[in-house]
Amino acid sequence: MVAKKGKDLLLKLDMSGAGDFTTVAGLRAKRLAFNSETVDVTDADSAGRWRELLAGSGVQRAGLSGSGIFKDSASDAAIRARFFAGDIVFWQVVLPGFGTVEGPFQITALEYGGSHDGEVTFEMALESAGAISFTGAA
Repeated sequence: MVAKKGKDLLLKLDMSGAGDFTTVAGLRAKRLAFNSETVDVTDADSAGRWRELLAGSGVQRAGLSGSGIFKDSASDAAIRARFFAGDIVFWQVVLPGFGTVEGPFQITALEYGGSHDGEVTFEMALESAGAISFTGAA
């Protein structure tokens, strides 16, 4: 993947539950991480006592965190409502030149801040809550 502008990484929320994704925030800093837990099956017969892992097992997850400013008051209200309700909703993360990650996520952290001479900012974290799909960029 060649160098891309960080501002082009978009976070979109399915506002209606019908697959209608809307960009909800002007994220200034963001991070998408994929993780997979391992299942250790090492035993007394493992060659040289090296750890052995069971392929195709373990729990996979995706986590997204970001900070910035909300696009508008409707976006702020939509995210805040979903956080306080503990909703699991579909989100899209568009990574320019790489592809789109889509699936159910839950907001696990929502923080607000600001300084006396600046705008109100937020920090948010999302954790996957089901199967995630990836579509490569065309």
